[in-house]
Amino acid sequence: MKEVVIIYWSKTGNTEQVAKSIEAGAKQAGAEVTLLKTEEAEDIDFYDYDLVCVGVPSYHWHPPKSADRFLKDKFKEYRQAGKVKLGAPKVEGKQALVFCTYSGPHTGLDEATPVGDYVAQFFAHLGFTVLDKWYVLCEFRAKGPKGVNLEGRMGDIRGLPTEEKLAEISQDTKEIVKNL
Repeated sequence: MKEVVIIYWSKTGNTEQVAKSIEAGAKQAGAEVTLLKTEEAEDIDFYDYDLVCVGVPSYHWHPPKSADRFLKDKFKEYRQAGKVKLGAPKVEGKQALVFCTYSGPHTGLDEATPVGDYVAQFFAHLGFTVLDKWYVLCEFRAKGPKGVNLEGRMGDIRGLPTEEKLAEISQDTKEIVKNL
């Protein structure tokens, strides 16, 4: 049985919705799944899992500070343990999936891609194969300027992600886990 851990940071619930959809897909594929918020995952060893999924929202084209601190602390722990090696040699059977939620009221997807790339680098440096980086457009639920969900580059983003999009995420996860 494949072991999957999903670690996420969510303030308004968007990233949590995506994390739960990934959880559902992994379970449908028969995996043993652990779902944790970043603050619950400090003692997790990424190397104990076949697939590590990490999700964060994009805040001004960066991960939230507490999520960034979590990643940096884990990286420091692995570097001190000698698991960060020159050339980042691949570790057989260790994969990562990165997911990033965004609303993109200013420049759309361009606000999220730096976050996905940044998070993926933590795993690449640990020798994990980064299977994919998923960017999920979501309604902006925090307080913001009037019109943020209607007037940005992405148009009307109210109600996103839709149930159909979340089902697609579950299905895509199911396929990934089946192919591990």
